[in-house]
Amino acid sequence: MKEEFEKLVAAGKINRNHVEPLVQLAKGGYCTHRSWGFGKITTVDTVFGRFVIDFHAKTGHSMDLAFAAESLKAIPGDHILARKAADIGALRQMAALHHLDLIKLVLESFGGRATPDQIQSVLVPDVITSDYKKWWEAAKKEMKKDGHFIVPLKKTEPVIYQAQEVSLTARLLKEFRAAKGLKARLLVVGELQKSLADVDDKATVATEVINGLNTDINAHQRPQPALALEAIFARDELREAAGLPAAEGDVTAPAIWAQNPKPGPLLDLMPAAKHRRALLSFKESTPVLWHEALLTLINYVPAKLAGECAQMLMQNGKLDQMKETLARLISQHQASSELLLWLGKERSDTFADILGPEVFRAMVTAIERDQFNERKSNRLRDFILADQALIVELIGSADLEVIKDLTRALQLSPSFDDMDKRSLLARIVKQYPVVQSLITGEQTAKQDTALIVSWDSLEKRKNEYTDLVQKKIPANSKDIALARSYGDLRENHEYKAAKETQKVLMRRKSELEVQLGRARGTDYANPKTDLVSIGTVVRVTDLGTQQSETFTVVGAWDGEPEQGIISYLTPIGQALLNQPVGKEVELDSDGGKKRYRVESIEAWKTAAAAA
Repeated sequence: MKEEFEKLVAAGKINRNHVEPLVQLAKGGYCTHRSWGFGKITTVDTVFGRFVIDFHAKTGHSMDLAFAAESLKAIPGDHILARKAADIGALRQMAALHHLDLIKLVLESFGGRATPDQIQSVLVPDVITSDYKKWWEAAKKEMKKDGHFIVPLKKTEPVIYQAQEVSLTARLLKEFRAAKGLKARLLVVGELQKSLADVDDKATVATEVINGLNTDINAHQRPQPALALEAIFARDELREAAGLPAAEGDVTAPAIWAQNPKPGPLLDLMPAAKHRRALLSFKESTPVLWHEALLTLINYVPAKLAGECAQMLMQNGKLDQMKETLARLISQHQASSELLLWLGKERSDTFADILGPEVFRAMVTAIERDQFNERKSNRLRDFILADQALIVELIGSADLEVIKDLTRALQLSPSFDDMDKRSLLARIVKQYPVVQSLITGEQTAKQDTALIVSWDSLEKRKNEYTDLVQKKIPANSKDIALARSYGDLRENHEYKAAKETQKVLMRRKSELEVQLGRARGTDYANPKTDLVSIGTVVRVTDLGTQQSETFTVVGAWDGEPEQGIISYLTPIGQALLNQPVGKEVELDSDGGKKRYRVESIEAWKTAAAAA
């Protein structure tokens, strides 16, 4: 092809400096463009002076040779991009059977080095179609064993292929010696612990690393005790893995805790992954008073660490003390937003006797308190907005008046903007429609929303509600907690039954609250008798058969249909209501429609007394 391009130079169609790039492009057959990406050269036309290239988003694209020489970069046939275009099946087989060969091919395509993100972008989804994370972890293990690959500790640094093989032991020791500072050394120790099974002489490597760590621990135990504590954990774990005995004179974790009796400051400086290990170490070093320190600490740490403290307290028989502390902090509105965030996310039956309307009230208080602290985030507020079930679950056992009070508090809170308030209030109204009036300002006593009932039936439902809230629901909460203590919830039939009962009880509680909120009591005395009204006896005539029937129209909960006593909310009651004597009405009776005429109307109480 070079001769053909030389002819184009002689004809003045391209410049001489275009020849070599065009030869490379034509020879390899593949290229990349800074905007269109990878392309395959399908046609080299020296007559019209052009390439035809299939780019991913521009197939059959025609490009002038001079422009191609200046804007395209030639890709050799053994490049990973060219191999993907030529034989994707072979690459997929290589990915399945020969991890290192594929990684080597990628690295050599990028000049011997590429970051993990670059490797992933070129392999996914074309070559590795599923579960890349699992594939990459397996490949990393193989690379660390192989002496030709340098796998970085940081994801942003490149993986490097080197022709000269270096043993795993030599590489790890070299990295440990070269690490600057204790933090960097701890990263290398973490890699060493993962690879220790593949190290030839474990004792020799571990001994050198432990000696180096001891030197750093001695230097850091006073100025940086948290870092020294991390190093002690790493040293002890490495020593145990290598089967080495403890040495006399080593600085130990109890020595660090003795100098720092309050765990909070040290935990603040440690990564979250080390918190559980640090808490266990603190407990072992302070066997008598450790739980008191954690009960104080739990209100001053991030939500995740609060959860770790709670787990340790529960696992060591301190659940009652922890619940007592939580209840006190919540009732006094001293609970931190992070502690309440953990409790809201946890929301397990273990804390069923704590989770209630006061928790939501404490959450609002904590958010308002954090508004004046710029260092505090809005994580609790964001969680409340995101968790659709939170508010309803927390106020589910509350009295109607408490729910109304919480609704007013939410309306007045400066912690939520108008749109967020509307969203939260809508969740409450959906579960408790009776509070709608507090939000819209409408009166609840409107005739179309009120329920007219007798004083006796109203008293019965109030008693049912009281029994539900004060006896049945608390007893069910205890049943849930007891059933939960039996273990595996997947096969725990007592737990499932108790939870189903909880749903029934809470649904009935919600129904009663709505009904009681709308109910208006009456003794049916002195009803209007010029029209059919609640508390009247109505005699009607069936216009088809000329037979008489009598209906007594009563309140919503007082009907006895088999005795002709009907609620005003029934279809017959609604058809008769407000009709005068002589009026003809159509009623549903025995599955069909019949016409009746109102013959007389009298007060129920008067008629009953006369009878």
